[in-house]
Amino acid sequence: MPVITFKYQDLKDLGIDMEKDELIDTLPMMASDIEDYDDEEIKVEFFPNRPDNLSVEGVARSFKGFLGMETGLPKYEIEASGEKVYVSPGVAEIRPYIRFAKIEGVDFTGDKIKYIMDFQENLHWVIGRDRKKVAIGVHNADVISGPYKYIATPKDEHSFVPLEMDEEMTPDEILKDHAKGEKYAHLIDKFDKYPLIIDKDEQVLSMPPIINGELTKLKEDTTNIIVDVTGTDERAVEQSLNILCASFAEVGGKVKSMEVIYEDETIVCPDFTPKVRNVHVDLTNELIGGTELTAEDIKGLLEKARFDANIINDNELEVLIPPYRVDILHEVDIVENITIQYHINAVEAKLPDIVTVASEDNWFKGEKTIREVMVGLGFQEVMSLMLTSEESQYKKMNQEEIDHVQVSKPITISGTMIRTSLLNSLMEFLEDNKHEDLPQKIFEIGDVLYMDEKSANKTRQVKKLAGMICHSSANFTEIKSTVSSVLSNLGYSMEISDSNNTTFIPGRVADVNGESKSGKITGFFGEIAPEVIRNFELEYPVIAFEIEFL
Repeated sequence: MPVITFKYQDLKDLGIDMEKDELIDTLPMMASDIEDYDDEEIKVEFFPNRPDNLSVEGVARSFKGFLGMETGLPKYEIEASGEKVYVSPGVAEIRPYIRFAKIEGVDFTGDKIKYIMDFQENLHWVIGRDRKKVAIGVHNADVISGPYKYIATPKDEHSFVPLEMDEEMTPDEILKDHAKGEKYAHLIDKFDKYPLIIDKDEQVLSMPPIINGELTKLKEDTTNIIVDVTGTDERAVEQSLNILCASFAEVGGKVKSMEVIYEDETIVCPDFTPKVRNVHVDLTNELIGGTELTAEDIKGLLEKARFDANIINDNELEVLIPPYRVDILHEVDIVENITIQYHINAVEAKLPDIVTVASEDNWFKGEKTIREVMVGLGFQEVMSLMLTSEESQYKKMNQEEIDHVQVSKPITISGTMIRTSLLNSLMEFLEDNKHEDLPQKIFEIGDVLYMDEKSANKTRQVKKLAGMICHSSANFTEIKSTVSSVLSNLGYSMEISDSNNTTFIPGRVADVNGESKSGKITGFFGEIAPEVIRNFELEYPVIAFEIEFL
């Protein structure tokens, strides 16, 4: 989970005069976890659904509400800066969305530059999916002047000095020779042109989502800044800008709007208009359990959570949600915040008035049989998480990326999606255990998730069995024999056909179908391609199969 580090003095400077022990006791009550602390500073984990708390200013704002020091919707004034940004049509297919803001009267003394950089990188990960959806730039506004342009430039034009460098580089050179360019090149290198943000004198502010220019680097004496947020997801871009601007406003920064001018529309940003949702008294008490809160009670608790609330009637309230609270998607999210302010420890535990008789699911009965067959064939079971990453699931397995379920606010870079195959997890297991003796024979029974527009929740859950063997002489004949034994022992017929599965060596892979009294199966088996083996840093041949139960 995202971790922020701040000094106790930082909170005191923001109005939270609390002793260390009291602070450590209180923070977990605000949906956070203490990772580490000493006499001067503390490291705190916040769940990814609260990116607004990934800065010390955001923590202080939440604290003030929790302690009743400041309640209700924070009021942030926005003035018009008169600044304009013109968006070239050429960026539409690369990174089409951009938002800007100007903030004056900012304090970057002490550790504050480090804090804002850490905050920026946390947002890159939590909202931006490691800059894929969102990339943020923070610039010294006093060394540049508008109007600004967001353009698509040829790869060898508009040379500039990137951050932490001394010489000018072309955009193409940055992708090849700069550390940040090498790391994030995959986000834009498939395009003929690259995005740039320039000022009226064609000075480069940023090459999103790669690197800012050295020209606009923040210094301790910087007081006026321009924030740019670019990306491929318009909502995420707007959310990131709102969170950043609200954080600066919390410490006295004067937020000024800018006009982003497209060919067909002009957008004034940031937009601090609160969202409106309703919450019901009966649902709140039902979900919390053991409470008899009134509409007036709920109003007070919502104000401590830094919302505004208007009582419509005895059973319903209108809730005004701050622009930085991007986690509020449903009425239950509002109830969660009410519960936090009520203090979860104050809720009386009660047993539900439900009596049921449990029975084993038919699939789990079948799982036992599958497990016995695989163990009987000399395999060891592996149990992995359903969460994986696009890098592991598709790129390293040499597979074309398909439509899949993404995690909106992933906790780690290795858990950004729900898997559609089991094989990459088995390859990762072999990679982690390549020091063990050979042969290695492993299997997994588990769920995968496909997108399915026909279902109510737009997804389809499927059971799969996958097996993998690694040793110096592993070959197609061995894995064919293994699959035949597995299916025969499970009571399935077996029909094989040619396959074009790109994870495997061409000509040494086959598709398989079968059926039994209990249903049908489909799948594939073969010899894993050498490039896939190298991607997982393995040294010996690997053979594998995967079966889907229909």
